[in-house]
Amino acid sequence: MTLRTADFNYFLPQQLIAQTPVEPRDSSRLLVIHRDTGALDHRTFREIGDHLRPGDLLIANDSRVLPGRLFARKPTGGRVELLLLRALEPDVWEALARPANRLRDGQPLLFGDETVPGAAVGGRTDSGAVTVRFLRPVSELLARHGQVPLPPYIKAPLADPERYQTVYSRIAGSAAAPTAGLHFTPSLMDALAAQGVRFAFVTLHVGLDTFRPVQAERVIDHEMHSEFVLVPDETAAAIADARRSGGRIVAVGTTAVRSLESWAAQGQDSGWSGWTRLFIYPGYTFRAVDALITNFHLPRSTLLMLVSAFATPELIKRAYDEAIAREYRFFSFGDATLIL
Repeated sequence: MTLRTADFNYFLPQQLIAQTPVEPRDSSRLLVIHRDTGALDHRTFREIGDHLRPGDLLIANDSRVLPGRLFARKPTGGRVELLLLRALEPDVWEALARPANRLRDGQPLLFGDETVPGAAVGGRTDSGAVTVRFLRPVSELLARHGQVPLPPYIKAPLADPERYQTVYSRIAGSAAAPTAGLHFTPSLMDALAAQGVRFAFVTLHVGLDTFRPVQAERVIDHEMHSEFVLVPDETAAAIADARRSGGRIVAVGTTAVRSLESWAAQGQDSGWSGWTRLFIYPGYTFRAVDALITNFHLPRSTLLMLVSAFATPELIKRAYDEAIAREYRFFSFGDATLIL
């Protein structure tokens, strides 16, 4: 059977797109989806320990969102918005630009009230982004002019930029937050540790696919953008320990799933780092992940396809229908699911 992108579409009322995060973080709602029975349980996120067991290992993405949204201007005065995606070289970055069609190769860019260009536009990439060569250290420009980017469907200003970072984020490099982790608080993590639930970390810097809708009519024709993955040796060792003790591997977010499944495909017991284009959709056989914590995902997105592969498209559709009926909050600042 040919999977079509239209199979992963659904209607979401606009008012259910969360514009602001709830406080505290772990007061968000949690829809527990049982793959074995098809049952759906409605809880709050701070009760997630009720569904976890001693020996379970939660693996989260510790990537930190770059303040990679930059507003620049041309010497002629035209305004340019950049969203940095990834470093190609220390001083050359891939970026989304707006308006991209009005930028020429070699176009100088100025930041703030500066009169000396801080960057120059390069050519287009295969993905439709642009390259930008910075003329002084990127870290200096980001510290002075950068803003933490929010997804385009969030219109409300964010009072505290740290609220779009997980409490355990530590390695800067993402263009968007691994949002499943936004629900955790230090006290909840301590409570889970006291219960015998352990944490380990991977790093995947979230890139262009977060912003690219699936345009292909057939799912199989969509091409994933490459993202860098790091699975440390200590995380590989923690997975082996959990397996020996009968614990489950619980991925915190789809980025953790793709990291672990990319690592598992290497067939080695130690850690691994490299680039991945892994595209997970129904029919995929999971090798590393036993359970998944994740938010509600956009229609026609690769992330919705991934969770549909982890459960079934039918079960995910029923869960989303019920979440909409019960007015759960959707997307980055929304509520969470636990798929067991």
